[in-house]
Amino acid sequence: MKRCELKNHDRWVPLYFGTCAIAKSIGKLTNLVDLALYNTSLSGLIPPTIGNLTKLNRLLAIHTDLEGPIPASLGKLENLFNLDLSVNHLNGSIPKEILELPSLAWILDLSYNSLSGRLPPEVGILVNLNRLALSGNQLSGQIPNSIGNCEVLKFLMLYKNSFEGGIPQSLTNLKGLNILNLTMNKLSGRIPDSIGQIPSTLQNLTLLSELDVAFNNLQGKVPDQGIFRNLTHTSDAGNENLCGGIPQIHLAPCPNFVVSKDIRWRPNSLKIALPTIGTILVLVSAIILILLHHRKLRRKQNSQPTSPVIEQEYQRVSYYALLRGSNDFSDANLLGKGRYGSVYRCNLESGTIMAVKVFNLQQSGSSRSFEAECEALRRVCHRCLIKIITCSSIDSQGQEFKALIFEFMPNGSLDGWIHPKSSNPTPSNTLSLSQRISIAVDILGAMDYLHNHCQPSIIHCDLKPSNILIAEDKSAKVGDFGISKILPECTTKTLQNSKSSIGIRGSIGYIAPEYGEGSTVTRAGNTYSLGILLLEMFTGRSPTDDIFRDSMDLHRFVAASFLDRALEIADPIIWLHEETNDSDVINASIKTRIIPQCLVSVLRLGISCSKQQPRERMLLAEALSEMHAIRDDYLRSQTVDHAEHSTLS
Repeated sequence: MKRCELKNHDRWVPLYFGTCAIAKSIGKLTNLVDLALYNTSLSGLIPPTIGNLTKLNRLLAIHTDLEGPIPASLGKLENLFNLDLSVNHLNGSIPKEILELPSLAWILDLSYNSLSGRLPPEVGILVNLNRLALSGNQLSGQIPNSIGNCEVLKFLMLYKNSFEGGIPQSLTNLKGLNILNLTMNKLSGRIPDSIGQIPSTLQNLTLLSELDVAFNNLQGKVPDQGIFRNLTHTSDAGNENLCGGIPQIHLAPCPNFVVSKDIRWRPNSLKIALPTIGTILVLVSAIILILLHHRKLRRKQNSQPTSPVIEQEYQRVSYYALLRGSNDFSDANLLGKGRYGSVYRCNLESGTIMAVKVFNLQQSGSSRSFEAECEALRRVCHRCLIKIITCSSIDSQGQEFKALIFEFMPNGSLDGWIHPKSSNPTPSNTLSLSQRISIAVDILGAMDYLHNHCQPSIIHCDLKPSNILIAEDKSAKVGDFGISKILPECTTKTLQNSKSSIGIRGSIGYIAPEYGEGSTVTRAGNTYSLGILLLEMFTGRSPTDDIFRDSMDLHRFVAASFLDRALEIADPIIWLHEETNDSDVINASIKTRIIPQCLVSVLRLGISCSKQQPRERMLLAEALSEMHAIRDDYLRSQTVDHAEHSTLS
């Protein structure tokens, strides 16, 4: 068999040539960062020596003729964040070692091979993973409950296997899940007689847009609330016992019956404990899109891919397209200016709208900022972080041109929503208390991901309202990583308490006090900025307001009065939204009882995060948990209050 001998490249090796096997000597290329073996006729085994490539970020071996087991030595690749071995002839079980790589943050795709056995419970270690694709294999056993730990998953593709048993309840933890496909498995279980309806929590998965669970013999009632109100298509193929839902999905009405302990369901019907089905009966959204998705996967299996995955992740956008789409980077398309460059709206010929951050190379430090932001954003993938499309570094004449291309956020930055420029603020251009709470949860979730789940951790260093972007649905995405800091993996308390000569990172008003004394960048310093941001969001006061002079600052201002005067120091714009309630009785109750409780809690949290001494600040994981509790209590209190008023009336 022909061997493919490779020279010692420094960073990236693509293979496009004919039939050969991967030589064992590939393990000598210890400086490799990206290894792309896609669209080739490579055959034979994956040599265990590939585990020596410890600097590897991406390993892509897509649509080749590789066979045999996946070597456990891949578990040594501690910097790997993208592993795609799809459409091969690999067999054996999934090594638990590759599931123990917390660095895997983008893709783990082992689809369309001949893998068998169970999905190891270690899959729950992949807490940063964005896409998990195991379809088209021979995997069996139950889907492990630990999969609910992968809380940033957007795509979960498990179709065309032999998974059995119930669907883990923990799937309800995947709040950012967009696509879940469980078709063509052997799912089973029983509906306990103590359960009468599908848990309402399933209706809160607002980001789920596609779900396919056909050919599983499911049965039970489809919800008609939450996201289920907007469903227009459904597929009940192989699930003839589904019923209910909104009229538009044309399912049969559910019969009225009482479940008895003596009832036994048909052997091949799905006997699922309803609280255990997680997202399974979220069934239905956009079956047409799913069918198209299936056809695309079948084309992928039967033909050569037309472009490598690495280009799908970082789409190529030419300088000419950027220039034309922004009308030569005209002021009419200017979205904002920063220290190192300007951001423009760019309309591509395809109709796609993007945001382009063009760096001013005459400004000292702009190149470092470009590199820092590009490096930070290529490592992360979270629904509350701005999505980078590509980094561009040359213009059409081959001259240096540095720009970042992002997804476009139609609602601008948080700064414009909490400090509206209009002299006549209205509910349409400001934020309600509920929206502010939801945005705070998003920001804290993104920061917790960067601090505690990235490998290595990333410190944003410039957290402020103008760097928080608001999506169309009023969710928040953290952006502008131009002065971010990637912490060394060996960071210790000694390092965190050491002094630094790199200069202060951040913006006036949000910089942690210890940075002014020369302390190095830390998680605690980032937490301080977050605390100030929270106080600003709910009081409407900027930390650089003229009223803050001498020893008085935003932290001290809130800390001195939030317990007794929460309503007075709160942003008065909040009341614009509360006054839109139809009932004066409900409005008065919410204003005098529910809102003060919520404000006190969230202001206390902001104070705890922005204390003078780093060691006294709340840990970010605890702050996120506290913010979730505040949101849940507020929503619950509103629901109870409205229900009580309805009963009395």
